This record gives sequence, structure tokens and C-alpha cells, in this order.
Amino acid sequence: MASRVRHDYVTSFLEVTMDWLFTHKTLRRGAVALVLPAALVGALVTAAPALAGPPAPDPLAGVGDGVTHGVLGTVRSVADVAGFQLPDTYGPETAIVVLGYGLQPDGTMRAELSNRLHAALVQAFMSPASPVIVTGGNPRNGRTEAQVMADWLHVRGVARHRLHTESEAGSTVQNAKFSAALMAALGVHKAVLITSADHMRRALENFLDAGVPVIATMTPDTAPLWAQPYGAGS
Repeated sequence: MASRVRHDYVTSFLEVTMDWLFTHKTLRRGAVALVLPAALVGALVTAAPALAGPPAPDPLAGVGDGVTHGVLGTVRSVADVAGFQLPDTYGPETAIVVLGYGLQPDGTMRAELSNRLHAALVQAFMSPASPVIVTGGNPRNGRTEAQVMADWLHVRGVARHRLHTESEAGSTVQNAKFSAALMAALGVHKAVLITSADHMRRALENFLDAGVPVIATMTPDTAPLWAQPYGAGS
């Protein structure tokens, strides 16, 4: 069952990547695009034996354990040819930190938070060994921003054991301060910061002031275009 889930996950990733390539590239790249399916199918066939074995609790972690270098290597090559940039991959010493955004009065997400989570999902896939910290308090209808974010990511394949909620922060300064404390408790020393583009400068300054080495940032504006269809739904 776990092998099947991981296989479906990789297949979905490749399908949306191909959708992006054929939908968004210009005709002058059409000849190159025609050879891409064979490369992707070849990567899946090569990776198939690695998908067998004991069940893994996290489909993302299973993909990372078994096929990251093979499949993602091929996908990176395809991406390079197609002319778009995938996010970098990080290990367990680097946390993916996602900053919250105010919820609706009924406790549901606003579009801005949904956009941040789509970017976070891409990075969670690319870095399956990294813990994911979601930070934000400001409860509405009994739910905090962090709780809503963790549930959204979990439904889309990020295992609960990877998700760490920081549900007290009411400002960007507190996002940074409380996330730094959580990172220290987890033994994680670096962060990839995910928030909106117009919020990034202030967030980056606050995290650096809190003593968090931010080694990369990612916003919905820089996430690959397949982020939206891949994590479809708000």
C-alpha cells in the first residue's frame, strides 16, 4: 500500500510537470518537449525497484528515500531544458518555516495563506527530510493559523511527524522568536523561510534578529507554476 501511494505521488508530480511544460512553453520549444515524456517514463521505470520495501509513514519521505536522486534529477534536467527553476533541496538540519496569515472569522484560510501553502508544499516535496514549521496564532472560530496550515499540508501528503505547529505568535517578530525556540528544541539550525513577497524583507530581518540563519527564501511568486494544480484546493 505504501509503495503504491509513493508511486502515485511521483506519478502525479511528473504528470503536473509535463502539464506545465506542454501548456506554458512556446511552440519554438515544442521539438524539445516531444522527447521529455520518454525521459520521465524512463526515470519511473528505473526508480520502481526502490519503491518496494517496508512501509513508510510519509509518502514524501518515501519518495525522498527511494527516488529523489533518480526522478528529481531527471525532472531537474527537464526543467532546465524547459527554462524554469525548481527550488533547491535541503536536509534534516534545515527547517521549512511557513509564516501564517490572518484567517477568516469562520476559521478558514484567506487566499494569501493558501498561496503561501502551495509554495510550502513544493518545498516540502523537494526537501522530504526537512521538518516543516508552521507559525501563527490569532485564533478564529477556535482554530489558529498554524493548526489550519498543518491540516492543509497533512491532507496533501506531508506526514504529521514532519509538521510542527507554533500557535502562539501574533506578529512577525513573534513568528521569528517562537520559531527560533522551536528550531532549537528540534535541533535544527537553519531555515528556508516561506511567506509572501511583499512580507519577505521584514520577515527576513526579524528571523535574522532572532538568531535564525535563513539560507533560502521562497514565495508564491517564485514557486513553479505547477504548484497550484499540484496542491489544488484552498
